Amino acid sequence: MARQTGLIKLRGTLDNVNFYKTQDGVLARMSTSIDAKRIATDPAFIRTRENGAEFGSSAKAGKVVRAALRPLLLLASDGSVVSRMMKVMTSIKNYDVTSSRGKRNVAAGINHPAAKELLKGFNFNERSNLGSVLAKSFSFVQATGEVSISDIIPLNDIAFPSGATHATFQSGWAKVDFVSGASDLQLSPAISLLIDETEQNISLIPASAPTGSGIDVYVFCIAFYQEMNGVQYPLKNGAFNALSIVEIQ
Repeated sequence: MARQTGLIKLRGTLDNVNFYKTQDGVLARMSTSIDAKRIATDPAFIRTRENGAEFGSSAKAGKVVRAALRPLLLLASDGSVVSRMMKVMTSIKNYDVTSSRGKRNVAAGINHPAAKELLKGFNFNERSNLGSVLAKSFSFVQATGEVSISDIIPLNDIAFPSGATHATFQSGWAKVDFVSGASDLQLSPAISLLIDETEQNISLIPASAPTGSGIDVYVFCIAFYQEMNGVQYPLKNGAFNALSIVEIQ
């Protein structure tokens, strides 16, 4: 993909070259004269239609996950999360060994153990992933969705941004159905720790098991705040917060 680096910023089409703005700058690509109706009906484009159908199915699956975890994504996500998750979902779709070409989907592919591993560890905020924020191991209990940390010293064990006075921890357990698009999310109570040298234990247990069918998605979130006059304020709209999938079942 060509990238525009000159002083003049163009948008639109010039000499069959289409200029458009993205978060990575102004990009350029050759425009096509192929009619959309021809792509939809011409036998020569059957592979294109099949690829398009699977692309759309994978995009929808990523949207289902993001919608299920929306309360936590409001705390921690970045501008590339849609495209990054789309890439993972496309790979998961490839594990569907029962559907015909053009109909492979995430709902069938996710049942493969290797497909689940692709989604496990996904960080919704690439600018601040969980592994770089938390320098302390945590344990996980699948039966209850509990995430726990023993003997954590916030000042030593957390990579906190300048100005942060508190770190808030929360876990979530979601049931996600890729077939129907339905989901249910259960969150643990949030635990806020003063960033000091006090050693503490943390236990995050969702209120209950989520209802419905589908796969189980377990997540862990760390968010930073600055306390002023007894009120905790978020830092830069969550730019430093971390949210990661810790397990898929």
